[in-house]
Amino acid sequence: MIGCSCPVCTSLDFRDKRLRTSVHIQTDFNSIVIDSGPDFRQQVLRAKIQRLDALLITHEHKDHIAGMDDVRAYNFWQKTDMPVYGRSRVLDAIRREFPYAFADYKYPGIPQITLKEITSDAFELNGETILPIEVMHYKLPTHGFRLGDFTYITDANAIGQEALDRIKGSKVLVLNALQKEAHVSHFTLEQALEIVEQVQPQAAYFTHMSHRMGKHSDIEKELPHNVRLAYDGLTLRIE
Repeated sequence: MIGCSCPVCTSLDFRDKRLRTSVHIQTDFNSIVIDSGPDFRQQVLRAKIQRLDALLITHEHKDHIAGMDDVRAYNFWQKTDMPVYGRSRVLDAIRREFPYAFADYKYPGIPQITLKEITSDAFELNGETILPIEVMHYKLPTHGFRLGDFTYITDANAIGQEALDRIKGSKVLVLNALQKEAHVSHFTLEQALEIVEQVQPQAAYFTHMSHRMGKHSDIEKELPHNVRLAYDGLTLRIE
């Protein structure tokens, strides 16, 4: 058994207990989850997400796709395949990770998935426009997504001008900030704050934080008035 005595791991603050990064977006027309990591089942049960119209996948790393098998519960209740949107490279990785879901002979009860290739062009989902935002995760291009006034970006350490232009005007920006120390593929706290300064959203929330970031209550004291740390179970309403 591996133990940890760091302040975050031993904290009694529920905001310091973090599962893998994901988000559920509920609109008048869609129920969407971005990324289905290993904690996907636990997260959708906890959030009581009774209907799911689509999955959007930022990139193919295991902590963002490993829980996709559990869409089978939605297949059963909704009597339809689950649309999964991602760039071609991401969809190829999903086929490799879940070959049984795409076999010629499909074993009863397997997840029923329909892969939908996207580029950096906007696309429609049940009448709503979703705008992919290409960012860099070290040398790996990944997609963030904007839906209306909400933009979600995780696993990034560089955002080009075209992507920044797509983000600007968002009321709420969710952005990864791994830790204070430099990292090869994730924004630090300082770098994430620099992006917020450039974008000027009404509110920003940092996600994908490691235990090295520090305790939630301590870090929030260091942030500007319109920036907060996200936490598991956080709910936002955008008017």
